[in-house]
Amino acid sequence: VLLRSAGVILFGRKTYELMVPYWPDVAKSQSEDPATNEFARTFDSLDKIVFSTTLKSVAGNNTRIVRANVAEEVLKLKRQPGKDIAIGSLSIASQLSQHDLLDEYHFVVHPVVVGKGPRLFEAVGLKERLQLKLVGSKIFRSGVVALQYKRLSR
Repeated sequence: VLLRSAGVILFGRKTYELMVPYWPDVAKSQSEDPATNEFARTFDSLDKIVFSTTLKSVAGNNTRIVRANVAEEVLKLKRQPGKDIAIGSLSIASQLSQHDLLDEYHFVVHPVVVGKGPRLFEAVGLKERLQLKLVGSKIFRSGVVALQYKRLSR
């Protein structure tokens, strides 16, 4: 499971509002295929941080809102002992990449082609070229491919 090594997952408001109503229900009901149920259980067990200036409250006892600067909060988290920090939002990943705070990139490629949508570095741009090394991959029966890259250049 993609999130097994994580202890916390970070979200922006939009992604949080999409993810959190669904995955805790699947974790409880175990109503999907075994791999999806395992992902749901893992997701549900993680601490969750939602970066938002507009949310008033969040669901779940292991979820909290942070209104501080994303980069500053992640620097604090990285100084603490514990498991990996997972990023669950494109907006958060873009901001952290801009501040050189991502050690790995995990891409999940679905067998669907769309003509539009958000791009990883569209909002913030790249200051320099990212050098990545493929360190893991998994192909699922559905045709989905999970790719894990380590960042080489600093």
